[in-house]
Amino acid sequence: MNQDIEAYNNLQSDTDKEICNALYHFINENLPDAESKIWHAHPVWFLDGNPIVGYSKLKKDVRLLFWSGQSFDEEKLVNEGSFKAAEMHYTAIDQINQEDLKRWLEKAKNIQWDYKNIVKRKGILIRLK
Repeated sequence: MNQDIEAYNNLQSDTDKEICNALYHFINENLPDAESKIWHAHPVWFLDGNPIVGYSKLKKDVRLLFWSGQSFDEEKLVNEGSFKAAEMHYTAIDQINQEDLKRWLEKAKNIQWDYKNIVKRKGILIRLK
């Protein structure tokens, strides 16, 4: 496990740590070519320098965020922010539906908006795939 992400996960309560560890392993299995690191204080996976998916501990739950998730056409994902992100929230490990997560990660590989260059483009997102 990435040492920085392991340290992040170890800071969580037992239940949240279990969720974070499960997400970590499942994301790594399904995005083997992605780079993972702590970015803006949270675990995030990147493809070619573009953020794809990450998770973070919020006050009441663990949030799984897909940067291009609004383009996935998935009912369970909730829109987040003013760009293209969508999220799912977990309070227990048994809420993680592996079929859904695997499908979302596949879509994350194939449906990407160019967040890597959003500053250079002054807030304008361009679809990559």
